[in-house]
Amino acid sequence: MKTKKIRIETLTEINVKDLPELDGPPESCRFCLYWEHPQEWNRLQSSADECLKRKTTWIKTVAEGFGAGGKVLYVEDQCVGYGQFAPIEYLPAVGDHPSGPVSSDAVLLSCLFIANPRLRKRGLGTRLLKAVIAELKHKGVKALETIARKGNPENPSGPVEFYLKAGFKILKDDKEYPLLRFEILNPPKENKA
Repeated sequence: MKTKKIRIETLTEINVKDLPELDGPPESCRFCLYWEHPQEWNRLQSSADECLKRKTTWIKTVAEGFGAGGKVLYVEDQCVGYGQFAPIEYLPAVGDHPSGPVSSDAVLLSCLFIANPRLRKRGLGTRLLKAVIAELKHKGVKALETIARKGNPENPSGPVEFYLKAGFKILKDDKEYPLLRFEILNPPKENKA
């Protein structure tokens, strides 16, 4: 990966069109409304134009009320990854999740995904996660939480093992989708025994 040009940009209503497209709505990042509009998830999944319009409106709403709510990762000018985050009031599906709710002092990382499996395990997800954490630290956010999946790298929020390696702790366990937490402003001191 060192020889390739890598850049990370803030998610905007312009570059949302660059987000990875896997199988069309609702599976592609650019069309996914799972966390943002849970009531409309099934109804909208067949209309790419409507999904993209709703996603773009969500990005603008979050930017106006909170600031940027995502990061986009490019390799050689091709979007290969995406991270989305926001306070829970912008991601209402978390209220229905078995391992929720997210803590009131945290922001939810709803998605952190490297779309092409061949590009995983090369440090791109870690770079994207670090960019998200840096953005939230700059905003004064205390903690980042996510609902990850045990044993499956295909989950858009990423596998639990990835987050544990990055310093997250399991806050509320679940047989498949635990809630994990990373302290941004007051990380625990490492024991250097």
